[in-house]
Amino acid sequence: MTAASTTPAAKPASNSSGMQQKLLAFGSLVVLLLFFSLASDKFLQTANVIGILQATSVNGVLAVAATLVIITGGIDLSVGTLMTFCAVIAGVVLTYWGLPLPLGILAAIAMGALCGCISGTLIAKMKIPPFIATLGMMLILKGLSLVISGTKPIYFNDTPGFSEISTGSLIGDVLPFMPVPNGVLILFVLAIAIAYVLNRTVLGRYTFALGSNEEAVRLSGVNTDFWKIAIYSLSGAICGIAGLIIASRLNSAQPALGLGYELDAIAAVVIGGTSLAGGRGSILGTLIGALIMSVLLNGLRILSVAQEWQTIVTGLIIIAAVYADMMRRRRAG
Repeated sequence: MTAASTTPAAKPASNSSGMQQKLLAFGSLVVLLLFFSLASDKFLQTANVIGILQATSVNGVLAVAATLVIITGGIDLSVGTLMTFCAVIAGVVLTYWGLPLPLGILAAIAMGALCGCISGTLIAKMKIPPFIATLGMMLILKGLSLVISGTKPIYFNDTPGFSEISTGSLIGDVLPFMPVPNGVLILFVLAIAIAYVLNRTVLGRYTFALGSNEEAVRLSGVNTDFWKIAIYSLSGAICGIAGLIIASRLNSAQPALGLGYELDAIAAVVIGGTSLAGGRGSILGTLIGALIMSVLLNGLRILSVAQEWQTIVTGLIIIAAVYADMMRRRRAG
């Protein structure tokens, strides 16, 4: 009777804590926007705002993928190199083989799902800790990208329409003189779709349940291995979409790209209120976190802050976000 009465009481506290984190993150985003706009008149120029949105489209999609995994209580260090590997696969299909654009898009997403499935299988079936399994996958994918591409960029100059995936604008000027890039549109459509999956589907319910108490879910008769593999596969497919966006933006697949993107993605997820312990998180919070990272890094560049200091700031943000998550869990507990 006592356990039954304490569980409902704990849930509102957790929801309240998550909402407070979203409001705090949103407030931080507003403060950053005001600070950089006052510090430099270049910050709010159309070209710079579009650059921020395009940077957010890549990091945001990766952060959405990372959110799914982190809610289960896992981690995926391979999202950055998987993005690159999927871009290379698209380059092979479209440039080397000369196949139609839809097949290149499908190949990139399918390869992402396959790699995610492999990571999920290593974790669920072989019981390898997520940190180690995805670290190994990160290195494997980095090597495969270099091997398949011959360590050279693959260009999409002969693939009509490929650059439009990220830099085109299907919906025109939503804001005055502000063409919203397709990459940003893809991010928001994807975010809405994954938010629906998390909040309205069986997969979403098991995603949160695995992060809250995986053993209890297993004892209730649920095939936790299947659902964990499915979640990592979906996350991998989303990384494939990120690969298409960044390759389209650069009009090339850069095989040496990818390392470091996982840190920005994880930072965005944690800043947005998703707990590294699992069981709690939201796509809205992740989007706010991704915008904070993009605005901060862009603003530091505008102010001519050296690259090494930008890296230091990113590291400090990750530490601060994780510490804040620990404090929230202590208060909730």
